[in-house]
Amino acid sequence: MALLRTAQNQPMMVELKNGETYSGVLASCDGFMNLHMRDIVCTSRDGERFWKIPECYVRGNSIKYLRLPDEVIDMVKDEPQTRKEIRQQFKGRARGRGRGAAPGGGRGGGRGGGRGGEGASGNDRAGRRGPGGGAAGEGAGKRQRG
Repeated sequence: MALLRTAQNQPMMVELKNGETYSGVLASCDGFMNLHMRDIVCTSRDGERFWKIPECYVRGNSIKYLRLPDEVIDMVKDEPQTRKEIRQQFKGRARGRGRGAAPGGGRGGGRGGGRGGEGASGNDRAGRRGPGGGAAGEGAGKRQRG
């Protein structure tokens, strides 16, 4: 993807799986290799028809291959060093959501702790009685028989 990002505003030729070729200037690209191009000359599969198109969008999964100028490839060779420096600059930072510092922190609240036994706070709820003589929370939302 670094190659395509470096090739922005550079001339290129794209051949599609259906045999058509698009020669023009790469305006932008995305992570799916979709291309937005300007000032294109489209050539038919048989090479007998040509169309001049001011701009077009090429879906990434229809691309067979790309041809880029050698200068673009040379520019990419210089780029990894700067990327490495950027990576080192952010090294050690927390990434992702994680689980938090405390056990059971983050999404999901840890494992276990359900049905009986002691809760997360250490209180034993089984001994506590709520209104109606049942354990707290028992029959919540139901009518009590009496």
